[in-house]
Amino acid sequence: MNPSAVFVARPVATTLLAAGLTLAGAVAFTQLPVSPLPQVDYPVISVSANLPGADPETMAATVATPLERQLGRIAGVNEITSSSSLGSTRMTLQFDLNRNINDAATEVQSAINAARSQLPSGRRAASFPAACRTTRPTAR
Repeated sequence: MNPSAVFVARPVATTLLAAGLTLAGAVAFTQLPVSPLPQVDYPVISVSANLPGADPETMAATVATPLERQLGRIAGVNEITSSSSLGSTRMTLQFDLNRNINDAATEVQSAINAARSQLPSGRRAASFPAACRTTRPTAR
């Protein structure tokens, strides 16, 4: 016997079965706990550098640019955002989701140390706190 013969012989039952399955699928779909935009926390490290009395253009040219060059060489950096103001500059490094933030923090500290020779001499020594999801190393 042909498997489809049962459904062909009973068109009303076939229609009710299809409608029931469609209705059950629609109800189940509305109950799915899926977010259209899932919450994702990217590994981020912020770097701050200070040079008392320097204007924003000087901060961008003499402090931010050398640091950005060194920080841009770190593997796994997706984005570097920089902002300079009177006497300070702040850079935010966003890493790949699979990047270990502790390893990234170590590489950021190494990049800051490598950039020290290119930075103005009026700065104080750089400091780097313990690494966490959002670490804020400071070059002063």
